[in-house]
Amino acid sequence: MGTGETLALTGESGSGKSTLLHLIGGLDRPDAGRIVLGGADMAKLDDQGRAALRRGTVGIVFQQFNLIPSLTVDANIAFQARLCGRHDQSWIDALVNQIGLADQLDKYPEALSGGQQQRVAIARTLAARPRLVLADEPTGNLDEDNAEIILTLMLEMAREAGTSVLMVTHSPNLATRLQRRLHLSHGRISE
Repeated sequence: MGTGETLALTGESGSGKSTLLHLIGGLDRPDAGRIVLGGADMAKLDDQGRAALRRGTVGIVFQQFNLIPSLTVDANIAFQARLCGRHDQSWIDALVNQIGLADQLDKYPEALSGGQQQRVAIARTLAARPRLVLADEPTGNLDEDNAEIILTLMLEMAREAGTSVLMVTHSPNLATRLQRRLHLSHGRISE
């Protein structure tokens, strides 16, 4: 993938889309083959090396949001950026304005709707300005209208950050919104 490129990965349930995303993101270690990210071979990195690569290069948006319940919206958004040493309050303020939750910053995740929580998760990921965002069904828990809104926000914010996006989705409609599309079937990727 090139800088700022967006790519949709589609395929049937159980085809390995999420597993591939986890391997690329260093959440799992490959049993065979090579996955090279930013010049680093993921199979040769230990847990600490893969974690460091994730902190510095990759942002992950999960379907289940994975917000920290004991942190406010504001603290959740800043969390990853602080962790990797790239906290930039002016960039975070811009993200907060884009996601439309400036009046929700003092609330905790449980007080937000699913769509609002997903907006926070996306802003948290992009706050650290990763080179690559891996998004695993980021709109899977949302109705079609909210899914469209969230995807539009994520793509706009990623474009502003100069971030590439690899998104797993079951939705052919959402997949067409990305620049390229690949399909995973029976262990093979095709365009």
